[in-house]
This record gives sequence, C-alpha cells and structure tokens, in this order.
Amino acid sequence: MRFLILTVLILICLSSRSQNTLGVPDIINYSKESYNAGTQNRGIVQSTDGVIYFANYEGLMSFDGVGWKTYPLPNKTVVRSIAIGKDNRVYAGGQDDFGYFSPGSNGKLHYISLKPLLPGKNAFFSDIWFIVPFENDLFFMSREAIFQLSNDHITVYPASAEWLFLGETDHRLIAQDSKNGILEFKSGVWSPFIEKTALPPNFLLTCIFPFGNDSSFMGTINTGFYVLHQKQVTAFHIHGPDPFVNERVLTAIRLNEDHVAIGTNLDGVYIVNKKGEIVQNFSRKEGLQNNNILKLFLDNYRNLWLGLDNGIDFIAYNNAIKHIYPEKLNEGLGYTSIVYNNRLYMGTSNGLYSAALRPLKDVSFLNGDLKPIAGTKGSTWNLSEVNGQLLLGHHDGAYQVEGDRIVPLSTETAFWTFLPLQTVLPSELVLGGDDEGMVLFAYKDRKFYLKQKIPGYDASSQYIAIDNNHIIWSAHPYHGVYRIDLSNPDQPQVKLYTEKNGLPTYLKNHLFKIKNRIVITTERGVYEYNSKTDSFELSAYFKPFFGERSMRYLREDDAGNIWFIDDNDLGVIDFSGAEPEIVYFPELSGKMVADFEHIYPYNRNNIFVGAERGFYHINYEQYQKNHYDLNVRIRSIRIFGRRDSLLFGGYFGEVNENREPLGDTVANISSKWNSVHFEFSSPLYVAQNSVLYSYQLEGYDHDWSAWSRKTEKDYTNLGPGKYTFWIKASSSRGRETPVSSYSFVILPPWYLSSWAIAVYIFAFLAFNYLFFKWLRKLFVRQQQKHEEEQRRLQYLHQLELEKSDKEIIKLRNEKLEAEIGHKNKELASTAMHLVQKGELLGNVKEHLQKLRKGANPDSSEEFRKMLKILNEENKMDKDWEQFAAHFDNVHSDFIQILKQYYPKLSAHELKLSAYLRMNLSSKEIAQLENISVRGVEISRYRLRKKLQIPTEMNLYEFFVDLHTNGKANRRHNGIAVP
Repeated sequence: MRFLILTVLILICLSSRSQNTLGVPDIINYSKESYNAGTQNRGIVQSTDGVIYFANYEGLMSFDGVGWKTYPLPNKTVVRSIAIGKDNRVYAGGQDDFGYFSPGSNGKLHYISLKPLLPGKNAFFSDIWFIVPFENDLFFMSREAIFQLSNDHITVYPASAEWLFLGETDHRLIAQDSKNGILEFKSGVWSPFIEKTALPPNFLLTCIFPFGNDSSFMGTINTGFYVLHQKQVTAFHIHGPDPFVNERVLTAIRLNEDHVAIGTNLDGVYIVNKKGEIVQNFSRKEGLQNNNILKLFLDNYRNLWLGLDNGIDFIAYNNAIKHIYPEKLNEGLGYTSIVYNNRLYMGTSNGLYSAALRPLKDVSFLNGDLKPIAGTKGSTWNLSEVNGQLLLGHHDGAYQVEGDRIVPLSTETAFWTFLPLQTVLPSELVLGGDDEGMVLFAYKDRKFYLKQKIPGYDASSQYIAIDNNHIIWSAHPYHGVYRIDLSNPDQPQVKLYTEKNGLPTYLKNHLFKIKNRIVITTERGVYEYNSKTDSFELSAYFKPFFGERSMRYLREDDAGNIWFIDDNDLGVIDFSGAEPEIVYFPELSGKMVADFEHIYPYNRNNIFVGAERGFYHINYEQYQKNHYDLNVRIRSIRIFGRRDSLLFGGYFGEVNENREPLGDTVANISSKWNSVHFEFSSPLYVAQNSVLYSYQLEGYDHDWSAWSRKTEKDYTNLGPGKYTFWIKASSSRGRETPVSSYSFVILPPWYLSSWAIAVYIFAFLAFNYLFFKWLRKLFVRQQQKHEEEQRRLQYLHQLELEKSDKEIIKLRNEKLEAEIGHKNKELASTAMHLVQKGELLGNVKEHLQKLRKGANPDSSEEFRKMLKILNEENKMDKDWEQFAAHFDNVHSDFIQILKQYYPKLSAHELKLSAYLRMNLSSKEIAQLENISVRGVEISRYRLRKKLQIPTEMNLYEFFVDLHTNGKANRRHNGIAVP
C-alpha cells in the first residue's frame, strides 16, 4: 500500500512538472562557437539602442542582432558582473579590478580601470560579484569590501566578515553580510535591516526585486523563496510539488505584475505566477542548450535572455508567435489542424493528436500536452468538419473522428479532403478527394457511407472546390485544372484546362474558394475562370494585392481576411481597417511545408500554421499590438588598403547614449585607404530576419539602395572628396527608423594635397617666370641672331647685289668688250683697208710714174694730175683723225686718257698704243704702218721704255688697266665717262 501511494505521488509529481504550456516561445541558441568567447555568462544588461551586453569569462561581450564583439579586461581575467550607470557608461567587475568601458576617438570601447582611485590598503581584492547603480552612485561588491563610486571618488566599506549579496529594491540598497545579516545603505552607513537571527538557516540571497504592494521577492540559493514586506520575511510557497527543493537558484527576475522567472542550476527556467503556480518550464526539452542558468534578463521588448553555464539563449517570451510540438521528441511536419467540440486536433506526418481546451483567449497558454490518437500513425493530410462531424483524410484512408477514436470510412487509398456536395446542411452527399480521383459518401444518421467512385476521373484530388453552379473544380500540381460537371454522377463531364486555356502553365496550380469565387494560385499570380470565354485570366480582384507574384496558398477567415503564402512568405490581407492592409510575418519565412501548406485561422487570437517542425501559433491580435520601435546603428567601419584598419567602432558617445555624430565631426582618411566597409544593425532579436535596410553613400550613390536584409556594404577605390554614409531600417510593417549617418573625407594623395597643389602652383609660377626669363633671353638672343642674320642677309644681299652688279658690269663689259672687239675688228678692217688702199695707191702711183715716163707729152699732163691726187697726204691724215676719233669713241677716250697720263707721247707712239690697246699683233701693226715687223718691235721697245713698263708686263694688260683706272678717276672727278 505504501509502495502504491509512493508511486502515485511520484507520478503526480512527474505529471505536474511535465504540464507545460501548449505553445513554446521561439528559443534561439547562441553557442560558444557562435559568439567566440568564454563559456559562462553571469551578467546581462541592455543599452537604450537595443544592444545587449554580457559579463563573459573572456571580457565584456556585446550583441546587436547581427554580430558579436568582445572587449577583454587588460589583465585578461573573468568579468563577473556588469551594470550601466547613470552616466551612461557600462561598468564591469572582474578579478582584482573594476572599471568602465568608454569609446575612444575612433568609437571603439576601451577599458578604464578605477583601481587607481582606491587607497593603497584596499588595492587588492577578489572578484567583483555585484555592481548596483543606486541613486547617482555605483556600488561594487567583492567578498572583502563594497566600493562606492561617487564623483570620481571611491569610498570603501570593508566587510565585518564577508559580503555575500548586493542588490536594490523599492529604492533601497540591500546587502547581506555573513555575520550581520541583511543591511540597508542609508546616509553613507550600512545599517541593520533584518537581523541574521530573523532569517532561516543557511539563508543566502541571490536576487531581490519588487513584487507589488510594497513587497519584494527574495530568492535564495537553496533555501527557497521569500516575500519581504515591511521588514518582515515570509516564505513564498510553490503550489504543488516544489521542483526547487533540491535545486540551486542563482537568478530570478520579475516578468510582469503576475509572473516571475526563476533560473535553476539543473532544471532550466521556471515561470511562476503570484499564486506559486508553475506556468511554464524551459529546459533542454524545450530547446535550451543546457539547464544551468546563471543569469536571467528581461530586455526592452520583455523577451527573456539566459546567461548559461555554457552559452547564451534567447526566449521570445513576449512574442505573439509560438511553437506547438504535438510530439516533443519527434517533431513531425505540420499538415492540418482544427478546433472541434472544444478540442484541438493537430495532424502531422507522425499521426493525429488532440488536447482538451479550457476557456482561454490564447490557446498557446493551455497547460498540458497533445495526446496521440490510436490508429492514426502516419501522415495525416486533412481535418474537415462536415455536417457537424469531423472527418480525417489520412495516408491510409478516410476516417470519422469521434473523440479520441477514429472510425474508418474507406481504406483503399489516401484521402486529401472532404466537401459537402449540397449547400443545404446536413448534406446527404459528401465529396471526398483521394489519391486516385474522387468518391461520394452518403450521410445518414450522423454516419458516412462510401457510395461510389466518380467515373471518368482518376487524378489525385488534393485541391478541390465547388462553385455556385455546383461544378466541381480540381487542381493537379502537374496536370492542370479540371472542371467536373456532376449533373449526372454516373457520366460526369470532365474538362482539363492548361496553358492553352489561359493558365500561365499546367504546373504548380493550387485551387481555393475565396470570397465565394474559385481562384487558382500560380507562379504568376492569382487566376479566375471566365465563363464567357471558357478560359482562365489574371484575377482583377487579387491583382492589386499580389500582382504576378508566385502564390502558393490562400485561406479566408471568418472575418473576411485573406491569409496567404506568397512564395515562402506568410501574410494576411487585413480588411478590418478603413483600407485593406497587407501584414507579413517574416519570422515564419521559409518555415512552412512546401506543397502541403496549411493555415487554420480559428479566431484573431489563434491562428495555426503548419510548419516543418510541428505548428506555429499566432496571436494575431497581440501581433498587431506589438509595436517595435526600431533604431538603426552603424556598428563598425573598416578601411582597406594593403591591410585593413578600424575607422569607427560603433559608438558616438557612451554606451547608453543613443547619440549621432556632431555636425563638424568628419574623419579624414588617407588616399591609401580608399576602400571602406560598413556594417550596420537594427536590434530586433525577436524577428531579426524581418529587418530590411536601405543605404546611400552621399558623394557616390545617386539614390537610396533597394531594401534588403544585407547588413554590410563595401565601397572600393573611392576618389578624393567628402562622403556621408546614410543608413535606415524598416520593419515588416513598413515602419522606418530615423536615419543614421557617418561622414568622412578621402584625402587626396600627397601629390594632390593642398600643400602639394601650393607647391605645384609655386613651381608653375616659378616655371612660368623662369620660362618667361628664358623666353626673354631667347627672344633677345633670337632678336640679336635675327638682326645678325638680317645684317648677314643684308650683307649677302648687298653681296648679291654687288655680285649682280659685277655680273651686270661683267656682262656689260663683256658686251662692251665684244662690241669693242667688233669695232676693233672694224677698226682693224678699216686700218687694213687703209693699208691696202695705201699699198694700192702706192702701186698705182708707181705704175703711173712708169707710164708717165713712157707716155707722150699730151698725156703727161694727165699723169701729172693723177700723181698730184695720189700725193695728197693730207687725205691720209684725215683718215687717221677719223680713225682716232672712232677709236676713242669705242675705247672711252683711251687716247685722251693716255695723253693725260703720258703727254709726251708722239703721234706715232699714240697710234702704236692704240693698236696695242686693240690687241693687234706686231704683224698686223706692221701692215698698218707699212713697215717691217722689226720696225714694229723696235717701236714697241721704245714705247715700253718711255712708259717705264717692265719687260714682264704685257702691254695690252697695261693699257687695259690704265684705261680702267683712268675712267674711274675721271668719274671720281665728275667727268662724264661714256
């Protein structure tokens, strides 16, 4: 009997501990490998811009939803505690050191130790386990002392024995001393608050926080929980079996007015209400990495962070979307769900499950598990309520569900769906779509009976609907769309519609009845049947909402809203407002079961969505109320050249200052680092993949980029100039954040810098000046050279003129000489004529004298007269005078010039000189003079001697020179010379 009672108690205990809520918030695991730092995380805080900071074994660690950063302490020790002070700095306590992190000039956090402010005797201590901001000061607790930081001054409060705890509640600073119990800090003094004797044995505080009505919740490491009210400590009892009896509790926090979260050493996190009832337990079974919880933290959106013994976990506790796992350890694909007769049924690839419902607004908070229904193992494709009865389409056939059992209707093939054939309920005929066509079930007395298979149609009927004309439509994902007229069930008329009938393709067509019309979702939008053309066309009703996007699923809820799956994204067209609004659920993107999509909108608080791991539950009403005020931050900027360097570390001010850079703050970057890498983030941990970003680099981009989930951007080979990087973020609801910016200047290369340009200008001016000077010298030199050249050319011209004159003179002289020669010849000819005439006259005279002697006296007178005529010598003189005058005319007054220079010359000598000037030979002269050649030579000799001409000089050349010089002198003296 005792054994039976013990067994029952154990089962009750186990049962009570296993009663978790049906819906489990999304849990995200961050392992040591993901954040790349130490294992344990003992402290968690959050800044106003949403960044989470952790006290990690390897330093201060930050996370902004995109990436992790670790800032180690200088002594490389463990960070045990962190806190954000009223000065907006993040403070950290480690082993034998404490201080704060503040950004440097480049925006990167640097550690500043506060140990130099300590007196020498207190300079050594163990770990700083707690940091508590209180009023305007900060308090740091080690085992040996509590340090109060106030206005850069530290006051030390040594422990009487050992400090064990430090915390704040209801504007009171509370500490526990191992000797004196619980103390309160007032006016610079630690005063007794609760004596040690008033505390339970082994009482060791681990947490304290307000609990309503001037009360505080107190958690101890292993002696349970207590409520502090007006200095009275009373036990806080857990309703039912207490899971904390053998647990160590290191942390607990208040979630809201009615619930607290308690972290254990071996059993994860418990959510407990004010009544002491355990509402929920999160452990490895629900998805935690491990069950050893060192720290709990509630973030700005009231979601839960867990600092673990090894890793970090995030629980989207306040999210409107939760998981439902029908089978915890065998998470099948979620295919179908329905609420029927106050029970929730869920069908997966593993079978059918159900749970009884209680009057809860949000079904996900139902305590309990879904129980499998016997005989349903395998894929459960469909749950349909027909004629007030629940029908099950299963891989093994069609079944009627009655409570926790099933009744088979047909087990020949798999069934997809069921529809009443008549509009008046209950319908006597029910249409069933199976894997081999369609069948009709007869309904009578709340029972279904297989009546017949529809002939002439054997295609798989996963998607079927009945229009207002009682025509059955069926879509096959690989054949097209069928139109089936059942006016005569024995001979139905079947027609297949493909791309030849208006559909974009015969593949991937799904069929639904929405807004009382048959629609086809395709890869190019939503199509409707046009009875006038007997073809399909793009729906005019749905085109404004979906355009020609790929659509996979449609479902209309009772309020007329249309739930849809657009490619892999879940959304709803909400008609509850003045204008239709499209709301997306990016948290679930890509998590639905492809080709077996399922949405069951039970009501606004309970939307069930089939998933790759069980189901998702959406409290749509809460989802609409959850407004996340996003902000965007530039988390880091790196510049690249031959290597990379950090330009900006993410902080324009202190950690808790959400501050933008000052307008005149512009970073100057060398041209060698003209490639820039930007990283940005917008912390929204509950739905990080729903955040979209748009950016623009002013000075480079002409417009904002398209919205995308990219959290980084590279710009390479930027030219010199000023740039401003702008970034903004947007949520799934289309709300945009304020814009964040960072300005910088790419300096020109040294050869384009201001001083280089000044040098260039100076060099240019100097060059121009020197060039001008050189040109001037060159001009002068060229001018001189030109003048010299002109003089030379003038000289040459003069020479040419002189040469021309000489040539002319020469030609003229040659002409004159030719004329003179000609006239000389004429003179010679005349002279020869005179000679011949003289000889002839002499001969005639001689013959006449001979004839006179022998002639008669009568004729003697005649001979005498003739001889008288011949003897007239004056006639010869006249001929000479004519010859001389003619000679002077030819030879330019040669005789006169000769007389001028040699006035003593005789007429014979003048005549001889004239003959020599004519260049006549001695023989020619002898003939002219009627003398012998010897006589001429003697005359020449005498003339040479009289003229004092040496024997080596030619007489002709002498007379020519004398003639030339004589003419020049006559010209010089103004005497006309021909």
